[in-house]
Amino acid sequence: MTWLTDPAGAGVLLVGAVGAVGAVGAVGAARPGRRARRRADALLGTADPPRPRRAGRWAAARGSPVVPGRARRAATALAAGLGAAVFLGGPGGLVTGGLLAVVLHRWMPRARSPAQRQAALEEARLVRQLPLTAELLAACLGSAASPAAAVAAVGASVDAPMGRRLLSTAAELALGSPPEICWRRLGEEHPPLAPLSRCLVRTSLSGAPAAAALCGLASGRRAEAVRAAHARVRRAGVLATAPLGLCFLPAFVLIGVAPVVVGLTGRFSHAM
Repeated sequence: MTWLTDPAGAGVLLVGAVGAVGAVGAVGAARPGRRARRRADALLGTADPPRPRRAGRWAAARGSPVVPGRARRAATALAAGLGAAVFLGGPGGLVTGGLLAVVLHRWMPRARSPAQRQAALEEARLVRQLPLTAELLAACLGSAASPAAAVAAVGASVDAPMGRRLLSTAAELALGSPPEICWRRLGEEHPPLAPLSRCLVRTSLSGAPAAAALCGLASGRRAEAVRAAHARVRRAGVLATAPLGLCFLPAFVLIGVAPVVVGLTGRFSHAM
C-alpha cells in the first residue's frame, strides 16, 4: 500500500476510479430503450402483468408476505461494508465498514411487491385516462342521456382499469342507487378519480349542466400533465449534469491543476 502515498500512484488510482465510474454509467445507459418500452407498455396496458418471483411464490404458499429485494439490499450493503473495511484496514476500517453497511441498508430504496407495483400502475393509468373519460362523460350527459346510460357507454368504450370502475358504477346507478352516493363512492374507492367524483357530485346536487364542468376538468388535468412533464424534463437535465461533474472534474484537477501544483512545490523546495 506504499504506492498509494506516491502522487503518481494516487493519480493513477483516481483516474482508474473515474474511468470505472464512467464505464458503469455507460453500461447503465446502454439499455434505456428497453426500460422505456417496458414502462410505456405498463402504462398503456399492453404489457403482461408482472409475475411474482420464486421467493414471493414460496412466501405466498406459506402464507407469509415477503418484500422482494430484501436479501439483495442486505447483500449489497454487506459487500460495500466489507470492501471499505478491507481497503482501509485496521480497527478504523472495521468501524467505517460497519457504519457504511448500516447506512446503506437503512437508506437504500426498498423494492415493492408485485401487488404494490400493479396498484401503482393502475393508479397512473387512471390518472392518464381521466381527461378522456371526463370529455366522454360530458358528451354523453350533454346529449340528454341518463347518468346510468352515460356511464355505461363510457365504461364500455374506455380501456381498463377505468372501464371496469365505470361499469360497476353504471350497474349501481341502474339498480336505482342515488347518483350522489355512487359518485362519492367512486372517489373514495379510487383516489385518482376523486376530482371526477367531486365534479359529478357538485353538478348533481346543484342541478347545473355537467358538460361544462367536465370539460373544464379535462382541460385542467391535461394542463397539469403538461406542467408535470416539463418539470420532469427540467429535473432530468439537472440530474444529467451530476455524472458529468463526477467524472470530468477529478480528471480536470489531475490533468490541469495537480501538475501545476506539483511543479510549483518542487520549485519552491529547490529554492529553499
